Amino acid sequence: MQIPTEKQQSGPTKPCRFCGAGLERTFVDLGMSPVCETYPSAEGLDRGEVYYPLHVYVCERCFLVQLGEYETPETIFTEYPYFSSYSDSWLKHAESYCNKMTTELGLDRQSFVVEVASNDGYLLQYFLRRRVPVLGIEPAANVAKVAVEKGVPTLVEFFGAQLAEKLAAEGRTADLVVGNNVLAQVPQLNDFVEGLKVLLKPDGVLTLEFPHLLRLIERNEFDTIYHEHFSYFSMLTTARILEAHALKPFDVEELPTHGGSLRVYACRVESQKHEITPRVGSCSRRKQERDWLRRRVTTSSLGRFRKPSFRSSIS
Repeated sequence: MQIPTEKQQSGPTKPCRFCGAGLERTFVDLGMSPVCETYPSAEGLDRGEVYYPLHVYVCERCFLVQLGEYETPETIFTEYPYFSSYSDSWLKHAESYCNKMTTELGLDRQSFVVEVASNDGYLLQYFLRRRVPVLGIEPAANVAKVAVEKGVPTLVEFFGAQLAEKLAAEGRTADLVVGNNVLAQVPQLNDFVEGLKVLLKPDGVLTLEFPHLLRLIERNEFDTIYHEHFSYFSMLTTARILEAHALKPFDVEELPTHGGSLRVYACRVESQKHEITPRVGSCSRRKQERDWLRRRVTTSSLGRFRKPSFRSSIS
């Protein structure tokens, strides 16, 4: 199937952060905006804020929707204002996940659970209550400090393949690796996913939760697009990324969180322990999503959400 060749970017093209293809096609252009969750001091009000483009592109080869990296993760996440435990509903979501995974995987005192971008220990605290050993990896020192105060062991570092290899060399590979709402916040996508694979035991399980691109389009959730979210994922593209790093997606759940999310389960491609469920094993489902994306994302109406109702996904 030929993808339309309408080009909407002038000047040199930037490469897709997953597959390297040139980015020429606009998904949506929301103008200019300061980086979210930045709070100028009273003394700095007269100096104004730096604005960056909110111009989102879609890769025509792999369908990854993405923003440019205008600020580094170190600038955004080293001191972070968001604490996951402030949300009672998110804590309930985390506890429910803990109960489910502990039961399904038979986790106990001999197991090991690692969460990447573990924030303030909102999730790992529930595994600790079940006496399952854990490790959090969190780059924001102010947030990690709260996790440590809860008794959650936490490394204050950015995660990638190098850190994963260090942990693996120390014998700290995991039965369960968790990445909740972090995949979108990683500009070095391939290095990050490679690290997730390295961190897994031979039959370990990886779960990733992230907002679902299709729900963003269907529900006009333009307010979920901001510089902290470098990428926006469909199941099709996520599967391609995992498979490129020798990871096998074997199950997926649709969740109501964050305006409509996916929870993808994956393991090492050589593992025979986890059977692929019909929810991801059906070629027709993947084909349907691919055709839907091609129809909605690469047509002449590309880059235009339906006429805005100005009702945000928060409301």
